[in-house]
Amino acid sequence: MFSKILFCTDFSETADNAFRYAVRSASHNGAKLLILHVSPEADAQFWKGYVYEDGRDVEDKALETLRARIAEQYLAKLPEGVEAEVVLRSGPAAEQILDVAESAGADLAVLGRQGAGGVRDLFFGNVASKVAKAIKCPVLIVP
Repeated sequence: MFSKILFCTDFSETADNAFRYAVRSASHNGAKLLILHVSPEADAQFWKGYVYEDGRDVEDKALETLRARIAEQYLAKLPEGVEAEVVLRSGPAAEQILDVAESAGADLAVLGRQGAGGVRDLFFGNVASKVAKAIKCPVLIVP
């Protein structure tokens, strides 16, 4: 039924709950799991000029840290046979989720109801609400 499942994470507890559903769906359907994390863009880009002692810039270090966290928190918990791809984006979360869902051809999107930003809408988080209203594939919003 599903061949590509988009799982969106902000590393919150609700994202962890959503991950379990995404993995079960991917395993049950033999689907590829796309693990997406969207980082907010900094209002100012001054930080890009800073360099770590080992010569890497802030952006490279941040991407490395995110990939390591995803590997530990999600990839390490995948059952055998579930293929996964990590997608990292920056910008407005809902906009990036919708873009990845469409460009990747996701058959299902799975995300938590409210994330690190707290409750912004009564029933859904702000991002989940925006995604649910505009996404072109089925979406599972997990509390």
